[in-house]
Amino acid sequence: MSQDLKIYGKRVCLIGAHPDDIEIGAGALIAKIVEQCEVLCVTLSDNQKNPALTNVLEEHRESMRILGVKPEHDIVDTFETRKFPQFRQEILERMVRIQREFRPELVFVHSRADVHQDHNTVTEEALRAFRGVTVLGFDVIRSSYGFFPHFLIGVREADVERKIAALAAYHTYDDKYYFRPELTRAIAIRHGAVAERPFAEGFDILRVIADFDSMEC
Repeated sequence: MSQDLKIYGKRVCLIGAHPDDIEIGAGALIAKIVEQCEVLCVTLSDNQKNPALTNVLEEHRESMRILGVKPEHDIVDTFETRKFPQFRQEILERMVRIQREFRPELVFVHSRADVHQDHNTVTEEALRAFRGVTVLGFDVIRSSYGFFPHFLIGVREADVERKIAALAAYHTYDDKYYFRPELTRAIAIRHGAVAERPFAEGFDILRVIADFDSMEC
């Protein structure tokens, strides 16, 4: 087995457009790192203008609790779903406040392969707001096309199981294929196969800031 690239971050920020996006895209990673560093999860829309989704916010809170995210670090804003492009400047300003107040060392947002207009806006504005910070893109399978994980982080089977348990909190989406436990597990196995590890969470590279240390060579 080759030596793994090590990434470090005492403060990690994950930003998703809607409830469930962060958990689908990076739930196993959160489960792995939440006890080791400060994890801030910011969901920009609460989806509460849709009468069919009235329980989603409460389900989201439970999902994050299962992953181990502190309540005060599970932030949900009220930007209107499907209208993010109209609020691009406000979303940028929100992210700039996160950058100033939380000072993340590593940021996760939506993949560039995602075709949802809200997801696109989050990614584009994050790259403007978090200049000089490594930014990786997670995959929300229902709305991405052509995603391939060029940045793979190994996770444990227990992390995958916690991700599955977290997604199970979304009873609103019991009939949605992308919440099926077997799919979540299969994706983790597939990303693991690409990484030659048992399980992995996969991301695309939006920006990587690095330094080369020759002391270990």
